[in-house]
Amino acid sequence: MSANAPDSDALKSLLDQKDSKKLGDIASNAVNTEELLASLSMLNLTATGDSEESTDTEELITDHQTSEVPNGATAPPLQTESSEPMHVVGKSEHLSQLFNRVQSLLTGDAEEQQGTFVPKSPESMEETGLTLDEIERLILKFLLAKGTRTGRQICQQIRLPFGIVDPILKRAKQDQLVAFGGTAEMGDYEFTITELGRERARRFTQECTYFGSAPVSFKDYLRAMEAQSIAKQQATEEDLKEAFSDLIINHKMLDRLGPAVNSGRGMFLFGEAGNGKTSIAERITKAFGSTIWIPRCMGIDGDIIRIFDPGLHEEVTQETDSESLFDLSGIDQRWVQIIRPTVIAGGELTMRELEVTQNQQTKICEAPLQLKSNCGTFVIDDFGRQRMPVDELLNRWIVPLEKRYDFLNLPSGKKIQVPFDQLIIFSTNLEPKDLVDAAFLRRIPYKIEALDPSEEEFRALFELMAPLMGFQFDETAYQYLVDKHYKAVNRPFRACQPRDLLLQVKNFCVYKQKHKKLTPEAFDFAVENYFSVM
Repeated sequence: MSANAPDSDALKSLLDQKDSKKLGDIASNAVNTEELLASLSMLNLTATGDSEESTDTEELITDHQTSEVPNGATAPPLQTESSEPMHVVGKSEHLSQLFNRVQSLLTGDAEEQQGTFVPKSPESMEETGLTLDEIERLILKFLLAKGTRTGRQICQQIRLPFGIVDPILKRAKQDQLVAFGGTAEMGDYEFTITELGRERARRFTQECTYFGSAPVSFKDYLRAMEAQSIAKQQATEEDLKEAFSDLIINHKMLDRLGPAVNSGRGMFLFGEAGNGKTSIAERITKAFGSTIWIPRCMGIDGDIIRIFDPGLHEEVTQETDSESLFDLSGIDQRWVQIIRPTVIAGGELTMRELEVTQNQQTKICEAPLQLKSNCGTFVIDDFGRQRMPVDELLNRWIVPLEKRYDFLNLPSGKKIQVPFDQLIIFSTNLEPKDLVDAAFLRRIPYKIEALDPSEEEFRALFELMAPLMGFQFDETAYQYLVDKHYKAVNRPFRACQPRDLLLQVKNFCVYKQKHKKLTPEAFDFAVENYFSVM
């Protein structure tokens, strides 16, 4: 490790220069010097040929130290006018990544300068919003479940930087809660839980079994939701056309949806069954065309509340270097980037899903649906058909819809105020005035009806769906269907029927082992099945 000493000393000298006025602004970025120095010492530079790389690194730093600027101040470390990434000559790609990370910390991230919310990696215990004991609990419970793990694996599990976790592991070793089990790659160590540590971890597990990502503080969650509020987003006519590009939708319908979407409040979407209300609701969030950051979980006075739900949220994968002991992205790994959420709840919705629920065995809490849909869209599908009375659901939300915040009760007995920040859509095939009273209708400013498609739109739907089902559109067969089974019996068009009837014909052809072709006979069979009780 002696080859690393010049690099470590030079970098520390650069980062510790606080007597220069020009470096004062740079120091405000709060670079975690200890972690950077630790990463240099942990790099495996002792192999043959690494001395040459070390020399190149030393020369690179020396050039920056000796550069002169006005008033005789030392040049800003690792910062050039072009702001291009620096490349260290040699075998270690990790060292090159480290220098690029230093530069990005000193110059500032472009997204942050533009005002986009990006969760910054914590550089001290205080910035995590957690106490040392809270992090130690997670580590001990993880080791109790897994046995022996390296420092890198522990950091990846609880999603905290090594610079924060390392002192906690050292203290745990001094307290004889963990012991070294051996050395690992890149100067890392394997940590094994001791009998004393097992006993303590079992007590912690009885209180709560959770040992995943370290929780985010409630204060940081509120700040993130405010910065990413859907009320601050605006969707233009072009945005809506792009979001609905895969649907055949009336232009008048789009003109009614646009202002409702930009309101960021709520709307009633009603109309006959099968006219695409759910499909419309699912695509509304796409009009915003952006992603947001949400915490994997949140901690409030000892309660762990899971926010990220893989079943509801679509994660945007991040490129990370799983080989590295240190995360050089600068992003707090306790947060996950997702597409703006669209949470849909149908007739199965219960009042329990709108409150914080705690698993009595694990003591882990699950966030309610409205919290998981913050900064996105919450769709109540088949409104009026839930198992709970409509009045009960409306009374639960009459204040949040007006005030844009909600109150949640925690298992500890504490009540918290959380943002109610989503575009809420009530989708129903019932008349809104038959479901709710005037007081509630006033709080839902937009009431939009999904009308039956015209004959031209109905034909366009057939032409769109036929190739997707493996058919070639046949004018004669289609006209036969419309004349005999619609106009002759005065049957209204529905947006879902082209897809459903073509699926009937497809299954009929597969069963008969016939070539997929639209014929009058095939449509007769499909109509007889599909409309038998309609």
